[in-house]
Amino acid sequence: MTLVTGAFIIAAAFLTAAISGVFGMAGGLMLKGALALVLPVSATFVAHGLLQLVANGWRAILHRQHVAWKIVGLFALGSFVAAGIAGLITVVPTTATLYLFMGLVPWLVWMPDRWLKLDARRPEQALLCGLSVTGVNLTAGVAGPFLDIFFVRTSLTRHQIVATKAATQVFSHLMKIAVYGAPLLAVHGKGLPPLWVFALAVPLSMLGTAAGGVVLNRLSDVNFKRYLRLILSVIAVVYLAQAARLYLQG
Repeated sequence: MTLVTGAFIIAAAFLTAAISGVFGMAGGLMLKGALALVLPVSATFVAHGLLQLVANGWRAILHRQHVAWKIVGLFALGSFVAAGIAGLITVVPTTATLYLFMGLVPWLVWMPDRWLKLDARRPEQALLCGLSVTGVNLTAGVAGPFLDIFFVRTSLTRHQIVATKAATQVFSHLMKIAVYGAPLLAVHGKGLPPLWVFALAVPLSMLGTAAGGVVLNRLSDVNFKRYLRLILSVIAVVYLAQAARLYLQG
């Protein structure tokens, strides 16, 4: 890996962690797309999982007083089940298909609330959340917008939403690392960034998360949801355009 590519991954880790620190998602979606520009598809799942594990874990720690732990526990149970199933049937998508999946997932935030009456505070739906969100994460590599539809109807504050989603995503990314990392380890980590990239990207992800938390404190609940939808829509359009370009190239 060249120095420029490594620096690109490190910078992307910091910037996207800061964005996720504000909105609880979107940053992970952006990071996945950035990694897909410079890494093989299988490696993007593992590298993204490692970096997002740190970013989400640190965010959960920073906002731990706001975490709804009952939701997290049930999510974790569903997440383990999803990983067990995916480990048996996983098929690695092409880069074009990966961008297609990533471009479609963000549009879920525009789904009318009345279409799906989901609430992560209900035990059975928290379990379903873990199962389905981890399933999407193992397919598209990201699932933030899908996770969000389980929280949009809850009475949680923006701090509780960001903190609880971060804690749940720790398990989702752990499953992604386990499912895609094992085959890569068998070939000595082929395609993964070198250790020095992770050594720099991990602390910068933590720093970016903390910086995002400062912005979150200054944002109202109304603007929080408005800006999030706008950012996700722009990302979706860019990824769908990239998917179309790659498909046309063959």
